[in-house]
Amino acid sequence: MPIAIGLEGSANKLGVGVIYHPSSAHDSPQEVPLDATQKSQPVRILANLRHTYVSPPGTGFLPKDTAAHHRRWVVRLVKQAMKQAGVTVEDVDCICFTKGPGMGAPLGAVSVAARMLSLLWDKPLVGVNHCVGHIEMGRAITGAENPVVLYVSGGNTQVIAYSAQRYRIFGEALDIAIGNCLDRFARVLAISNDPAPGYNIEQLAKKGKVLLDIPYAVKGMDVSFSGILYRVEELAKKLEAGEKDDGEKWVDDETGNAITREDLCFTLQETVFAMLVEITERAMAHVGASQVLIVGGVGCNERLQEMMGMMARDRGGSVYATDERFCIDNGIMIAHAGLLAWKMGFKTALGDSTCTQRFRTDEVLIDWRD
Repeated sequence: MPIAIGLEGSANKLGVGVIYHPSSAHDSPQEVPLDATQKSQPVRILANLRHTYVSPPGTGFLPKDTAAHHRRWVVRLVKQAMKQAGVTVEDVDCICFTKGPGMGAPLGAVSVAARMLSLLWDKPLVGVNHCVGHIEMGRAITGAENPVVLYVSGGNTQVIAYSAQRYRIFGEALDIAIGNCLDRFARVLAISNDPAPGYNIEQLAKKGKVLLDIPYAVKGMDVSFSGILYRVEELAKKLEAGEKDDGEKWVDDETGNAITREDLCFTLQETVFAMLVEITERAMAHVGASQVLIVGGVGCNERLQEMMGMMARDRGGSVYATDERFCIDNGIMIAHAGLLAWKMGFKTALGDSTCTQRFRTDEVLIDWRD
């Protein structure tokens, strides 16, 4: 009856999760209910708590401030998670933590907490790749069998497929991640960071009507967002200047309609999501896949899911995605992926438990899959 606690803190989300896996090999590890009350299922999520560091509008979250937030909250979240899960220290088999990739200071704060628990409780450490955590949690929740994975978050943009015990990266962002692009655009328009800038951009985009001309940067299987960001930042400044000019508004040349911040959000979303759909479809064709799994914080976006679904259905396929409990950074995905590795005999020595900001998805041996 293995039980793991997972600590996630690679960015501004601090998550602590407790998960139970079956002890017998014939029980499927893919049957993960959404709460601990569904006791008919062999794998159970016992606790999944999260606390977010929210910075003021127009600003990002600095590593030092984010790390301070994690240090303030990690102990109380661990206590709350253990209480909610109804488990004791003796019940826990391993301490799983995010080893990378991510922001250095927040990663370091959480890894120190994990090492402290390991020493205090005399439990083994399991360092987990953040990206692998997202993928395994997505597979477990949705039941996707062998999908092409689109991993989209604040720090990563990757198109991935499994082969020979590795998650192979077929395409990725060449410069900044899509989530970083959205976050930085939100700062220019002073869009609120609560609950997340990407979510607030999504809500504004639903009201947008004008699709403006901005760069579309797909390079083979890779994408680039920095030029797009520069262009939409220019447009945002033009919009701001227009709104301050004695009632004169910046208007669309074709329709005569006034350009709004909603139009800018709509334009950015439609363009960057179309790029992601294109490279994902190319990966599906290459590996012969019929399923797409969207993971990562940006994967919560309903418009991205809708556009990906249209493409997949045209190919006779399907799209899988999770809600905000699991697509946004969380501790339960770290506990789940860590416990999968621990059951295969993997442990992280204390001396090897330092964090790696650039920890590639394809560096991890996925020996729990065929």
